[in-house]
Amino acid sequence: MRTEEVRTEAAAEETDEAVRLDGVRKRFDDVVAVDGVTLEILEGEFFSMLGPSGSGKTTCLRMIAGFEIPSEGRVLLRGRDVTGRPPYERDVNTVFQDYALFPHMTVEENVEYGLRVKKLPKPQRRQRAGEALEIVRLEGFGRRKPSQLSGGQRQRVALARALVNRPKVLLLDEPLGALDLKLRQAMQIELKRIQREVGITFVYVTHDQEEALTMSDRLAVMNAGRIEQVGTPVEVYEHPATDFVAGFIGISNVLERDGRHVTIRPEKIQLLPAGTDPPAGTHCEDGRVRDVVYVGSVTRYMVDLDAGGQLVVVRQNLEPARDVLDAQSDRVRLAWRPEQSVEVEEDRHEAGREVER
Repeated sequence: MRTEEVRTEAAAEETDEAVRLDGVRKRFDDVVAVDGVTLEILEGEFFSMLGPSGSGKTTCLRMIAGFEIPSEGRVLLRGRDVTGRPPYERDVNTVFQDYALFPHMTVEENVEYGLRVKKLPKPQRRQRAGEALEIVRLEGFGRRKPSQLSGGQRQRVALARALVNRPKVLLLDEPLGALDLKLRQAMQIELKRIQREVGITFVYVTHDQEEALTMSDRLAVMNAGRIEQVGTPVEVYEHPATDFVAGFIGISNVLERDGRHVTIRPEKIQLLPAGTDPPAGTHCEDGRVRDVVYVGSVTRYMVDLDAGGQLVVVRQNLEPARDVLDAQSDRVRLAWRPEQSVEVEEDRHEAGREVER
């Protein structure tokens, strides 16, 4: 290897970036699926790419994996430019939603399959497969077939099969999408535990806001092939940068006042009877309850404001509830502290322009 190449390799090893997308664009014929994305994902980070269908998040993941080649820009892994390299020359593994397990093989054979392709000796394969199954809490399941497992167990086998190769980056493409709600919530906790235990960089694609907020160290919110905001879950939720982020991450309210777009989360708003003096230092607006939705732990109130616009207010049902539907059409006063509202940018991207692959 030439001296210049050795220096480049050494410099790459020193970076704290596991993945970098550098001005990446991807076109499919006349459709721009990813439009100039620059993104840095750090070593050991649980990073989520969150967005609706058609936002470009899966296309970004596929470019990191090497299944798609960028039309423009570069993909770097640990400082090395891998833009033109095939998937097998990248130190990454991918876990898909459909598990892709071999039905005729046992769990142990599925997990060690990649090691067998690499021609590792059988004792070493068995040892590493056992370690991977232990990480995902499936010790003792090695002799079973995939058909003898639950959906959550099959997903953990797929995860063990990826982890056994000891990749530097693990890519996960909506891996919990086929599971029911309770199992999905349990697997969210398991995935985060596994990521912390093994210390591998996880890049996770999802359209589920709760999933991204629950597991991520940081996340990128995508819309129409571009990144709207990157930050920690708290930053993105509490301080959304745009109308789109405010509306996509949980439930939010966006009001236009004096030419400014302001967002306020429903749980931050106090719902007071009409004419009540608001708490000192709060912003106050009057309105009428248009609709009431009882959802068990909370009740949502949709309020038409006298000054124009609507707000959703959420109240926890801490006491035995009276018939909350009686509040419909009531006059009310809404109050919140000024620091609880955030000014956001108007949506910049044309909805529906992009397509996800």
